[in-house]
Amino acid sequence: MYIFTKFTLQLKPMIDVKLFAGSASRKLAENIADYYGNKLGSCDINRFSDGEMQPVINESVRGSYVFFIQSTIPPTDNLMELLLMIDSAKRASAGYITAVIPYFGYARQDRKDKPRVPISAKMIANILQAAGVDRLMTMDLHADQIQGFFDIPVDHLSSDAIYHPYLEKDDMSNVVFASPDVGGVKRARNFAKIFGSDLVICDKERRKANEVKKITVIGEVEGKDIILIDDLVDTAGTLCRAADALLDKGAKSVKALCTHAVLSGNAYENINNSNLDKLIVTDTIPLTGQSDKIEVLTASKLFARAIRNTHEFKSIAALFV
Repeated sequence: MYIFTKFTLQLKPMIDVKLFAGSASRKLAENIADYYGNKLGSCDINRFSDGEMQPVINESVRGSYVFFIQSTIPPTDNLMELLLMIDSAKRASAGYITAVIPYFGYARQDRKDKPRVPISAKMIANILQAAGVDRLMTMDLHADQIQGFFDIPVDHLSSDAIYHPYLEKDDMSNVVFASPDVGGVKRARNFAKIFGSDLVICDKERRKANEVKKITVIGEVEGKDIILIDDLVDTAGTLCRAADALLDKGAKSVKALCTHAVLSGNAYENINNSNLDKLIVTDTIPLTGQSDKIEVLTASKLFARAIRNTHEFKSIAALFV
């Protein structure tokens, strides 16, 4: 595009946008690229016999806006792969590097809750910045304050933009929203406020990590259709125990909305054998098993729109209005 001034004729080049996929999020990245209208960039991950990785970007990224799409799910190779791709682009003179991390791993370790433990989420933030990231884009962090661990812009997308239209298709007159633990009350309250529903809290007592000892239901659930709200589902132990407790209190039905389907250990078995009617998740993490009770909604359109708004210097908040 040419810009005419009084004294000179200047050429203003259009900045290329390049999207690249990590191994852990290939399918999601392909869908994001489809919605965005670009093909994924060409990138190979070479592996040596000892397991070392060497990402190779097969096209020029000089001066480009580069977006690397990779959820940092286990194993830690996925995080390492993302860091090496970032370093590759930085050394190839990329103009601006954004790490698109739909699921931000280690986010549950966001504070020092006992002696001699790391604040892992902060350490990951430091590592990403040291690798050369200029911006982070993610969705539904386990705790909002993790944004403050970064000294770069953070686009914190909300799955509300996905779940609200999904729920609006149904009759919500008999629905009560519930949080499976005290920490998730804010999320559940937001849904209750939007849909004009009541709020219920399930107060859980843990024996140890991933093992729930007791759940106490706080609120009225008699004859109601309950929707549990959480940012992630890991072993599904809490969700299943919460569903049991709610039904014991007289709830008519229980389903759950959880953004990130970590689903480790015996999660699929727990869900299949549970009293949950349905578990609705997004595709920020690819499913590794099968269950007729699990429904997947795509986050690709939301991320594609956020990437475009970022590149065009438009508001991200406008996506949630």
